Amino acid sequence: MSWLRFLHRKRSDDELQDEMESFLAEEAADNETRGMSPGEARRQARLKFGSTEKVRESLWMQNSPLALTNIGRDVKYAFRTLRRTPGFSIIAIVVMALCMGTATSLFTIVRSVLLRSLPFRDPDRLVVVYEHRRGAAANAANFNYTPVATADFYDWRSKTHGFEDMAIFRYGAYNLTGERNELPESVRSAAASWNLFQLLGVKPALGRAFIESEDRPGSTATMLTWSVFQRRFAGDPSIVGRQVHLDGRPFTVVGVLPSWFTYPDAGIQLWVPYKADATPDLLQHHDWHQSQVIARLRPDVSLASALAQVGAVQYQLHLQYPHDPVAEDVAPRSLNEDLAGNVKKSLNLMMCAVGCMLLIGCLNLSNLLVARGATRQKEVAIRSALGAQRATLIREQLTESVLICVAGGVGGILLSIFATRLLAHAWKDLPTAQGIYIDGYVIAFACVLMFVAALVAGLLSAFSTTGKTMMKALQTSARTGASSVSRTALRRSLLTAEIGITVVLLVAAGLLLKSFMRLRSTNVGCITQNMLTLQYSLPGKKYDMPEKVNAFNEALLERVRALPGVRAAALGNTVPGAGYWGDFVFTVKEHPPLNPDESLPEAVMRWADPGYFSALGIPLMSGRFFTSDDRGSLSYKVIVSHQLASQYFSNDNPIGRHLHVPAHFHPGAPNDVDYEIVGVVGDTLYQVGKDSKAAMYFPLLEGINIPQMLVVHTASEPLQFSVPVQKQIASLDPELPVSGVLTMDQVIGESLVNASLSAKLVLALAVLSLLLASVGLYGVLSYLATQRITELGIRMALGAQRDQLLRLMLVDGLQPALFGLGLGLVVSFAATRIFQSMLFGTKPLDPVVLSSVMATLLAVAILACLAPAWRASRLDPMQALRSE
Repeated sequence: MSWLRFLHRKRSDDELQDEMESFLAEEAADNETRGMSPGEARRQARLKFGSTEKVRESLWMQNSPLALTNIGRDVKYAFRTLRRTPGFSIIAIVVMALCMGTATSLFTIVRSVLLRSLPFRDPDRLVVVYEHRRGAAANAANFNYTPVATADFYDWRSKTHGFEDMAIFRYGAYNLTGERNELPESVRSAAASWNLFQLLGVKPALGRAFIESEDRPGSTATMLTWSVFQRRFAGDPSIVGRQVHLDGRPFTVVGVLPSWFTYPDAGIQLWVPYKADATPDLLQHHDWHQSQVIARLRPDVSLASALAQVGAVQYQLHLQYPHDPVAEDVAPRSLNEDLAGNVKKSLNLMMCAVGCMLLIGCLNLSNLLVARGATRQKEVAIRSALGAQRATLIREQLTESVLICVAGGVGGILLSIFATRLLAHAWKDLPTAQGIYIDGYVIAFACVLMFVAALVAGLLSAFSTTGKTMMKALQTSARTGASSVSRTALRRSLLTAEIGITVVLLVAAGLLLKSFMRLRSTNVGCITQNMLTLQYSLPGKKYDMPEKVNAFNEALLERVRALPGVRAAALGNTVPGAGYWGDFVFTVKEHPPLNPDESLPEAVMRWADPGYFSALGIPLMSGRFFTSDDRGSLSYKVIVSHQLASQYFSNDNPIGRHLHVPAHFHPGAPNDVDYEIVGVVGDTLYQVGKDSKAAMYFPLLEGINIPQMLVVHTASEPLQFSVPVQKQIASLDPELPVSGVLTMDQVIGESLVNASLSAKLVLALAVLSLLLASVGLYGVLSYLATQRITELGIRMALGAQRDQLLRLMLVDGLQPALFGLGLGLVVSFAATRIFQSMLFGTKPLDPVVLSSVMATLLAVAILACLAPAWRASRLDPMQALRSE
């Protein structure tokens, strides 16, 4: 009934008026029967009834939704209050929009990468299985999660029953051309067992998935991802059933994957059956660790039980092949965790930093509200004396805080749309980069964030403002100089907390920035200036003989070296700093292992032509480089790094000794090969930030057809030579695509993108937090100067000099800054331990970083305090004493 009255208020008022008139008429008639005159009878009836307005209001309050009425009134009052002070309102809303927009952007990425359920069938039952090497040495070498050897996978699948199914895939690359002789393009690919898409529960958008009969050597089936389907083939559905050329061979497109499918990353452009281009070595050897395995757990089997079965099979393989790098055990990862990879640490760090910044924003808003509440202290006290309840006054101020945070939250959501897209494209290692978007959960998070921020920011101000009696409020005046001690202490405390949190962010940003600079300046062991690199891969169908491979490579080198401005040119399979390519196990023929069952040592494998080391400036320590005499013979030469020579030939000259390598890459060679060491070269890093590893270099002149990297040492800006070099490649083979055209500085920089982005983001948050804290410090000191105008006037009248007043105000302003600095440094000692693993060559308590943070904060604090302190010291004593 009450809701009906609320919705039909006018009609209810008319009915109430009729009832009151009827009551007054009856009462007046009774009075007339008692002998009163008509006028007196009606007057007495009204006196007995009382105020009609009071009765009307009382009945309305009883029969209407009181909470809704009060909320509406509070919102109107808060809106009018904020509109009267546009400067305060704009600053407060902008501060909260920046803080909440940043927080919402990071939460969007965290939810997309770590929290959102993967779009696969029963994703909780999907597990990525790796090989795992036991022992401290293996852990130190980061072999906790080793890619799987194909031969091991087939043993797992045939000999265990704990998983419903298992699938395997590996990365690759192809030269792609269409059926109409379009320009060639080098694309990243993946080769998967026929059951992968069935295991994941992925149905193609067009066509079909692979079938079992297509997963065989020589298969010519392929599936396109949605991105290459749209970009290369203009979204033409008729591509299904047609042929495209991969490395010069015709492949039939059997299906197109849906647009949301970006597993394992968005860079994969097409898929082929696992065995389509697999060599017998890949399928048979247990020491070729190149693939990843996904398994689906049976509903009635525990993960521990299923892994125990696979682990038992793996241990038997380890015992069966003691000389090969076959792991003893297996290690699982959830699919979500595997996709997140190393980015999880960075995301957690970013969320902590954003949380700190959001807290600073709330404290800043609270400080602004406390300062604003000081001007309303007397108003609030008078309203309280007139009967307003404290809960009502607190509710009104909280409503004001909520309005600010809601406006800031709406602005923050709009800001986060842009910021999320920017971060998703800038953050190189983010998985599912095309699936990062703001959804209902993110909006709900932003709404919760709004009201939590409103409570945090508004409660302190509300309790501070409404706590005084009217007499105390009226006694707090500028003329008496009796500023509110409790409010001043509250503002100082809030400011100290702001500065303390800012110090923590500055220390974190300084450590990450110094770590990145150390990474950037790391010597990878070769020349990096004026070096151009580009990659190409000769199609196996066209270059099916070592002689053809050698002929193309030599002709290319001859033409590139003849270009004006080219100092040197060489070929290899990779360059220092470009990443990990693979390992070989080996033994020293002259010093065979005493224990035949012990694991064999490993070294990074590289291929190089005779000019590779000279072009890159890798020094020759002893022996010689490769020569043309090493071409395509069965002499089997190898060059080793200084680290390998020191570890295994510490007391001997390695030149002329032999490394016994079980796995081989030379066509027609026996399985076990002895390579003669002909030279020792300087150590290089395979990746910046990783420890150097022993390395072996094999002669590229043997004609092995592997992806090639051309290295060009130029006399000037290297990118100017990219077009002339590519023209030389096109003149030799117009259908051969080129990729990875980068300078050496860019090659190294690509591996540091995430470290750079983390450092820059935390630095940006720290600088913004420092700005907020300095604004807060400026506001506090300005407020204190205003409150102490009378006191300052009296001091000047009694003989205080202006420099003394300036020093007095500076000391008052710097006190919370110094307390905050000390608090922040103490917290930083513990906080930096959290991300210590993300630092390179930098200690958590780096004295340079700490001293820089202290100097920066003190400088900013002095600048923030100087303006209000200077104004206070320039007061006219007479005007100060007259001020109210």
